Amino acid sequence: MLNKQVKVSFWAGLFCLVSNNGLIAQQDSLVLRHRNLNEVEVVEKVRPAVTREGTPVQMLNKSDMLRLGVHELSEAVKRFSGVTIKDYGGVGGLKTVSVRSLGAQHTAISYDGITISDAQSGQVDISRFSLDNVEQVLLSIGQADDIFQTARIYASAGALQIETSHPLFDDKKYTLEGQLKAGSFGYFNPSFRYGQKVGSKVAVTMHGDWLTADGDYPFTLVNGTLREEQKRLNSDINSWRGEANVYADLQHAGRLQVKAYYFDSERGLPGSVSLYNPQARERLWDRNFFTQTRYENKIGAYVSVKGLLKFNHAYNRYLDINNKYAGGRQDDRYTQKEYYASGALKYVPADVLSFSFASDFFVNTLDATIPESPYPTRYTSLSVLAAQYQNARITLTGSLLGTYITERVKTGDRPADRKRISPALSGSWRIWEEKNVRVRASFKDIFRVPTFNDLYYLRVGNTGLRPERATQYNVGLTWSGKPFSALDYLRFSADGYYNRVSDKIVVIPSLSFARMMNFGEVSIKGLDLNMEAGMPVSNKLSFQLAGTYTWQKAVDITDPAKKNYKHQIPYTPEHSGTASLTAETPWINVGYMLTAVGNRYALPQNIRENRIDGYIEQGISANRTFKLGKASLRLQGEIINLGDINYEVIKYYPMPGRSFRVSLKINY
Repeated sequence: MLNKQVKVSFWAGLFCLVSNNGLIAQQDSLVLRHRNLNEVEVVEKVRPAVTREGTPVQMLNKSDMLRLGVHELSEAVKRFSGVTIKDYGGVGGLKTVSVRSLGAQHTAISYDGITISDAQSGQVDISRFSLDNVEQVLLSIGQADDIFQTARIYASAGALQIETSHPLFDDKKYTLEGQLKAGSFGYFNPSFRYGQKVGSKVAVTMHGDWLTADGDYPFTLVNGTLREEQKRLNSDINSWRGEANVYADLQHAGRLQVKAYYFDSERGLPGSVSLYNPQARERLWDRNFFTQTRYENKIGAYVSVKGLLKFNHAYNRYLDINNKYAGGRQDDRYTQKEYYASGALKYVPADVLSFSFASDFFVNTLDATIPESPYPTRYTSLSVLAAQYQNARITLTGSLLGTYITERVKTGDRPADRKRISPALSGSWRIWEEKNVRVRASFKDIFRVPTFNDLYYLRVGNTGLRPERATQYNVGLTWSGKPFSALDYLRFSADGYYNRVSDKIVVIPSLSFARMMNFGEVSIKGLDLNMEAGMPVSNKLSFQLAGTYTWQKAVDITDPAKKNYKHQIPYTPEHSGTASLTAETPWINVGYMLTAVGNRYALPQNIRENRIDGYIEQGISANRTFKLGKASLRLQGEIINLGDINYEVIKYYPMPGRSFRVSLKINY
C-alpha cells in the first residue's frame, strides 16, 4: 500500500512539473539552470530613524523636496520646527539660520560632512547653496546619536547638514541633467549636472549654475494711516557657482571623495526702507573657493576611520556711496582663509556598544582694509570622546569635548587663550516592545567664542570678551506607526526644552562710541511639535501631510532694573508653524505649503513701535514628469505668497508679494 502511494505521488509530481509551462522540457528550473543577476548599486543615503533619536532630528530628502516643490535651501529649512530664518528679502537677500533662539553663531552648517565656517561674523549665508545638487538636508538639535562625527559638529548647539547627490548610472557610463528656472522680478537660473563613470570604481561629477534677477519688486509702505506703493530698489543679484567631485570606491582600502567648490556673486543691498529716501547704493561682492577631501574606511569587523582635509578662501567687498563718509564712500575688503584637518576613529566591540574619538585642528586668518586692522590668526584644537549603548529599546549616548583656542595679532591686544570641557548626554527608551513609542531626554553644555568682528572691528571690538555659553535641556516623546488601515504611516514627536544663554555678547552704546560687551543672559523655554502622515486613497492617488508648531518664550533676564527685563528677545516669535499637503497622481502632483509666524520685536523692549506684525504666507506648486525615451522631462510651476501678503521678516526690509516661478528639468 505504501509503495502504491509513493508511485502515485511521484507521477502526480512529475505531471505538475511537466505541465507547469513546460519547465522540464525547457530545462529552465532552478536545479537545471542558474542565472547571474546584474549587480545593483545602492546609492540612496540611509534615512535616519528620526523617532528613535535621543535628540531632535528633522530631515528632508530629495524626494520630499521634489514633492513639495521647494527650490531654495531656506525654503526647505523653514519646514523644520524650532528654526528661525533671518531673511533680508528678495532673491539676493542674505539668509541665516538660528536654532531655538540661540543665534546663528551657535548653528553649524556642514556640506558633505565638513563644516562651513565664517570666523569674521560667525554666520553662514545659506542662500549661496543650491538645492539642485542636494540629496538630503538634516537638522539636529543638541548632539545627534551618530557619534562618528567631526569634533566641530560636537562643538555646536545645533547642526544643519547638507548632503549632495551621488551619481547613479544604472547601465550607462554617464548621466546628464539640465534645468532652467525663471520667474518674477527678472529671475533667471539655468543649471546643469554631469556625471561620468571612469572605470568600475571611480566617478566624476560636475555641477554649475548661474542666477540673475533685478529683484525690484513692489511693496506697500505703511506709516500710520499713510499707505504708499513703492518699488524695492538695488535688490539685484548676479551669481554663479560651480562644483566638481571625484568619488572613488577603493574597496577594502575605503572610500574617497574630493570636492572643489567656487561661488562668485555681486548683489545690491537695498537697505532698510526710509520715508522719503528710497535710494540705496550699497553693494556686496562675495567670492568663495574651497576644496575638501573626505576619506572613510572600515578596518576589520570592529574599527572604522575617517579623515578630512579642507582649505577655504573667502573674499568679501562692501561698498557704500554716501555723503556721511569722508570722500563720499566707504570701501571695505576682507579676506579669510582657513586650513582644516580632522581625524576620527570608531570602535564597536559589541553589537550594542560603540566608542569614538575625533580630533580637529584648524587655523583661521583675516586680512582687512579697515583702519587699525590687527590681522588676527586663530588656532583651534577640538577633541571629543564619545560612547554609545544601543539595543532595540534603549539608546544612551555621552560625549566630552575639549577645546583649546589661542590667537595671534600683528598689532594691538589679543584675547586670552580659551580652554574648556563641554559634556553632552542623551537617551531614548522604547516604552513597550510591541509599540514604537519612545521617550527621550538630552543635555548639552556648549559655548561659542567671539568672532573676529566681536573682538577687533574698528572701535567696537573688545578683546576682553568671554565666550558666550549655552546650556540645553530637552525632553521629548516620539511615536511612529500605522494606527489606521487608511494610512501608510504616521509619525509624531513632541519636545519641550529649556535653554540658558550666559555672557551673551551684545553691543552696548555709550556717549562716545558703542562697544561689544558680555552683558546678557537669556532664558528660553519652548515646545516643538512635528507630524507626518501618508494616506493612499487608491493606486492612482495618494496624499502626504506634514505640520510643525513651535512655541518659544525667549526672554532677557539680564537686569531686573531694565525696561526690557523678561521681554521677548528680538526677532523671536512666540508662536510659529508650518503645514504642507501634497497630492500625487499619475497625471500631476500638486503641493500646498503654509508658513505662519506670530508677532516679533525688532528691539529688546516689547513696545508697539518695535513690533513686527505676524503673517501667514501660502504657496502652491504643480509638477509632472514625462518619459522621453531614455530621458525624463519634469515641468513645474509655482505661485509664491499666494495671498499677496505684505510682510517683513526683518523690520524695514519688506518681502516680495505674490510671484511665480516655472522650471523645466531634463534627465538623461
